[in-house]
Amino acid sequence: MVSGFWKKLKRPILVLAPMADVTDAAFRRVIAKYGKPDVFWTEFVSADGLCSKGKEKLLPDLWFSKIERPIVAQLFTSQPENMERAAKLVYELGFDGIDINMGCPDRSIEKQSAGAALMKNPELAQKIILAAMRGAPKLPVSVKTRIGYNEESIDTWLPSLLKTKPAALTVHLRTRKEMSLVPAHWELMPKILKLRDKYSPKTLILGNGDVKDINDAKEKCKKYGSDGAMLGRGIFGNPWLFSKKKMQPTPEKKIKAALEHTKLFEKLFHGIKNFAVMKKHYKAYISGFEGAKELRVKLMLAKNSTEAMKILKGYKKGRS
Repeated sequence: MVSGFWKKLKRPILVLAPMADVTDAAFRRVIAKYGKPDVFWTEFVSADGLCSKGKEKLLPDLWFSKIERPIVAQLFTSQPENMERAAKLVYELGFDGIDINMGCPDRSIEKQSAGAALMKNPELAQKIILAAMRGAPKLPVSVKTRIGYNEESIDTWLPSLLKTKPAALTVHLRTRKEMSLVPAHWELMPKILKLRDKYSPKTLILGNGDVKDINDAKEKCKKYGSDGAMLGRGIFGNPWLFSKKKMQPTPEKKIKAALEHTKLFEKLFHGIKNFAVMKKHYKAYISGFEGAKELRVKLMLAKNSTEAMKILKGYKKGRS
């Protein structure tokens, strides 16, 4: 097992969840400035796509800057040979690690027998992890998964992963069937840790699900014993989520961050990503203050980044 950067991190390890069309290179840079997590993940990327003629269209999802280190590339596939080739590419691109998604419930991913579907095929899951390790023998390989498919099955599912000796294992403490409709089963963490100790003592275990902020993350890690926690939805409109400074973002700071985010999005993804991606961020940035609703409506009507920046600058000027 190659542990790489993981062994240098202080516990509890607090990381940011990978989210499609959310945690792209633009948003990660904003987060890195205001409150950097211990580890960044890319959005998940198809290993099959990286081995196809469509490779060039996917490479922007693997862009990153030095300020985001350590950063791992998250890949998904059901084809071990493609995972091996994609892992080699990830190593050549200079990433700090590789993470394999074995928990995503998206139907289009499951139709490829990838993501959460791998929970129904432990033998194939093992082959994919080992293929990543062959493709990038110098990089630590980690896995993100759930506690089961239709029902909790950690006694049979997790050992199959742990036997491959991954550097880290992030467990979303819900089944695929539960999605995010029920409270995360953090009470299962001690059982998961016992399995880790039995099959792969050096593997780090991170819990995921219902983690509100870094204080909540630290409390959960202390109470249930995990090596760390992954935070996700709390990052929307809040690049200060991981900040060690106690602060309440003012409307002015939210506007400033939204403006910086928009500029970076335009710089990196003009002509590559649809501007509509930014609108889900505006819904989160622009809330909780006087005039937010009216400003939000204007931003929802903006056709591009240039229009959005003009609206934000106008509002900012009007408040100064």
